[in-house]
Amino acid sequence: MLRIGMLTSGGDCQALNATMRGVVKGLSANVQELEVYGFYDGYKGLIYGNYRMLSAKDFSGILTKGGTILGTSRQPFKLMRTPDEHGLDKVEAMKQNYYKLRLDCLVILGGNGTQKTANLLREEGLNIIHLPKTIDNDIYGTDMTFGFQSAVDIATDAIDRIHTTAASHNRVFLVEVMGHKVGWLTLHAGIAGGADIILLPEIPYDIDKIIEAIHKRAASGRGFTILAVAEGAISKEDAALPKKELKEKIKKRKHPSVSYELAEQIFQKTGIEVRITVPGHTQRGGNPCPYDRVLSTRLGAEAATLIMKKEYGYMVGIINGKVKKVPLGDVAGKLKMVSPDDQLIKEAKCIGISFGV
Repeated sequence: MLRIGMLTSGGDCQALNATMRGVVKGLSANVQELEVYGFYDGYKGLIYGNYRMLSAKDFSGILTKGGTILGTSRQPFKLMRTPDEHGLDKVEAMKQNYYKLRLDCLVILGGNGTQKTANLLREEGLNIIHLPKTIDNDIYGTDMTFGFQSAVDIATDAIDRIHTTAASHNRVFLVEVMGHKVGWLTLHAGIAGGADIILLPEIPYDIDKIIEAIHKRAASGRGFTILAVAEGAISKEDAALPKKELKEKIKKRKHPSVSYELAEQIFQKTGIEVRITVPGHTQRGGNPCPYDRVLSTRLGAEAATLIMKKEYGYMVGIINGKVKKVPLGDVAGKLKMVSPDDQLIKEAKCIGISFGV
């Protein structure tokens, strides 16, 4: 009898269900006796023993379904060693629920914070397989995370739809794309949507360079400008501040986000009408795109293979088009940032896209 547990943790995204389906179908096709336990609401379910045994029926028809059939929650890694309000040792509780069910392996789907806790559990002696989920595509050790391409499609569609109204009214439009620390989603959607200016957290912007790019377009007869702005975009002035001082400044910011601050600055310096579009959580929602369905199935199948081989302690990633196992301890806690020297940045600059520098 093979017994596995599964949970989805952190922010939701497309293809979580598709990935779980890949794991279970891969095991079901090759293992005679299999029990699958699903923990509800991420690590919370593992901590407090909120789970149920899942059947083949639970994984039928979910390839195209967004969200997660298990639910999810955010459980900050930095608080995992801190007892809850009742004094419960969360790490010990997770271990006890794992052993109580006599699990052979725990399959964890999630992003960076989730991954750090997964590695903690590995260090505590549990058999862990991690599958990289995030619309940010910022997990170190894999070229692609599931959910990313679906989010790119949605953010790109938002930019596409802005083009016609921006051109009709000769306005400046800011489309704010998700991504607090890393700008892969904004970079890809910005290029795919034909944005004129792309602002990323990794490349602090100069407001005067943004104004210069807007004026340059106007001088060439193009009266509108579209900016793809990561929600974590930051000015050069703010990037130079100590972290503590920056946090205090953000707390006191009168604007709801950086896009609104930028819009005010652009209007003050140019007199041009500025409009803001925030796709927000639509970027996480809806059905996974075909690319993500294929990627999720591949990652799930490889996870099943590792479980059958009793090879634990790995993240399953994709590198140069090939599905690979990556030691969890080598990647946990690392972010895959956009380098200002990345080839994609250079190519974008080559076709005239400004990054505000």
